[in-house]
Amino acid sequence: MKAGIIGATGYGGVELFRLLNSHPHIKQVILFSSSNAGEEFTSIYPQMSTEQNHRLEELKPDEMKEELDVIFLATPAGVSTQLTPELLGGKAKVIDLSGDLRLKDGSAYTKWYKKESASSSILEKSAYGLPEWNKEAIQSADLIANPGCFPTAALLGLGPLVSEGIVDPSSIIIDAKTGVSGAGKNPGAITHFAHLQENFQIYKVNQHQHIPEIEQQLTEWSPETVPVTFSTHLVPMTRGIMATIYLTLKENQTLEELKSYYESCYAEEPFVRLRKEGQFPGTKDVYGSNYCDIGITLDPRTNRVTIVAVIDNLMKGAASQAVQNMNLLFQYEEKTGLPDLPVYP
Repeated sequence: MKAGIIGATGYGGVELFRLLNSHPHIKQVILFSSSNAGEEFTSIYPQMSTEQNHRLEELKPDEMKEELDVIFLATPAGVSTQLTPELLGGKAKVIDLSGDLRLKDGSAYTKWYKKESASSSILEKSAYGLPEWNKEAIQSADLIANPGCFPTAALLGLGPLVSEGIVDPSSIIIDAKTGVSGAGKNPGAITHFAHLQENFQIYKVNQHQHIPEIEQQLTEWSPETVPVTFSTHLVPMTRGIMATIYLTLKENQTLEELKSYYESCYAEEPFVRLRKEGQFPGTKDVYGSNYCDIGITLDPRTNRVTIVAVIDNLMKGAASQAVQNMNLLFQYEEKTGLPDLPVYP
């Protein structure tokens, strides 16, 4: 197949290039950039030198949708809203890594992202690309909305319990930490080395744009869903997300019962790994991989559950999950072209 990456110079784009370049079913990767068209890719990322000389191409949607088999949009919020209608209707399937197509309610997107929403017809066509929970819809779609990094960790952690209806929905608290690459390639005030190094900071308090995405999926699992508390913190590391989730059960359950829900949900899912009792994952455990590692415990004194879910934000939180979705779209084995083991240390 021929694959195209729009926004190839961002961190998500370069990870996509790395994965697709070694994917056995991809014979050619074409890179597109609106700001760096005409430049050599290696002039920006010299470590990505290959036998083929990759030049950043101009966007030509009418040609791209007929010549390419799959197009990835690794673009900032707002870009996909404009480009996606031009890319559909041809041969190419489209996988959007931005947040533009994740929310089915356009007014919610406008409220949280402060940008104009995609049309309702486009939003209706998009399948939410969380493979462990939405496989059938992904396989039959032409347009995939790749989940956000925080929602991926939080939802994989919450799904088995919320879908069982055993959680008090008003009790859910998601306390999440991320590495600085989640903020994107362009530095800002809080990602400047002098500020970030030896610092630990909460940001977007009660205002993070991933809140409605998490709540949307929770509502799919349980109509009792109410607004959740979701806090994000910036940690002085490059990659990784840890979501520590707290919730109260409606009635008493044993830890063995709780673990059985996870084992049942994820028994056939190759990229979710469950920890043994008393063990909890760290972000290094999934570094450079498509895995989500989950640990769970129950405090019998409070009847409160603590769930720890970790992912690599650039991989399972972005690029490798997009490749996993591509594999499902084209009926390849789900693990094709994805690393078997994380990078450690």
